[in-house]
Amino acid sequence: MKHRPAIVAVLAGLTIVAVALVGCPKGRVESPASPTAVEPKASAAANPLSAPGPAPVPDEVFVGAGDIAQCGGGQSEATAILLDGIPGTVFTVGDNVYPKGTAENYARCYGSTWGRHKNRTYPTIGNHDWQEASGGPYFAYFGASAGPAGLGYYSVDLGAWHIISLNSQIAAGPGSAQYEWLKADLAVSTASCTLAMWHHPLFSSGTNGSQPHMRDVWRLLYTHGADVVLNGHEHVYERFGPQDADGRATPTGIREFIVGTGGYSLYDLVRRQVNSEAWDNRTWGVLRLTLKTGSYDWEFVPIIGQSFRDSGSARCVVPHGS
Repeated sequence: MKHRPAIVAVLAGLTIVAVALVGCPKGRVESPASPTAVEPKASAAANPLSAPGPAPVPDEVFVGAGDIAQCGGGQSEATAILLDGIPGTVFTVGDNVYPKGTAENYARCYGSTWGRHKNRTYPTIGNHDWQEASGGPYFAYFGASAGPAGLGYYSVDLGAWHIISLNSQIAAGPGSAQYEWLKADLAVSTASCTLAMWHHPLFSSGTNGSQPHMRDVWRLLYTHGADVVLNGHEHVYERFGPQDADGRATPTGIREFIVGTGGYSLYDLVRRQVNSEAWDNRTWGVLRLTLKTGSYDWEFVPIIGQSFRDSGSARCVVPHGS
């Protein structure tokens, strides 16, 4: 299979594969027009029996939250202090700044807290980011880390994992540009495990409730054996057991984490969903994931002075379409 030319480099322990003409400061950011993969290198050993095995892939820490910086208040500085002490790659799951994602608010409110970790952040766009000029200031602030400007969806490889950031503000059903890009992206990924993140959760026990417009995306991810979905929008922490797109519990399903605990005010419980395994709305904090080859650990880390925690481990699943 032929692939478009790529540039390979190493930065901060991450393998960087930037598709030509697409900037990529921290990982492989794939063009929505044509996802690419890297051809495997041929073995240099003449005798395959004596050839060394593949180099072990180091674990990667992936840490973050959503619903973060409130101009004039909130707990975004307290959660940013947590990031100060946690190495690795940072993620956001949308609504990075309130009340709107203006250039001024990004510079003044996000920039003074989580902004000090911008050069190691993979962001996701939320409704408060998108409502300002269809995310124009969001794309300008995060630059190439947010993928192609104006779209809000991209993918990167991090260690043994494939990471996908999607835009739940735009069409995501079959036939849409985003859905068709995701289908192609998943088809060429060779990563052992997959994580997807977007703002509006398909399943939620909180004030905003479940958001069904991302069901087709979930179904597609499930077919390809995705392991983890990260969401914000609901200003709580909630962890679900593995389930399919229709909410049926299955050990081969996708585990969803809602981490809307980045600093803005917290929401109430409305109706506990069937597969909800952990829920808290009194604690701000970040979710720390340790991404391993074939498995992952999770830990919710509260801000200083609060005590709620949630932790566990799980194996990655085998793609259902294989």
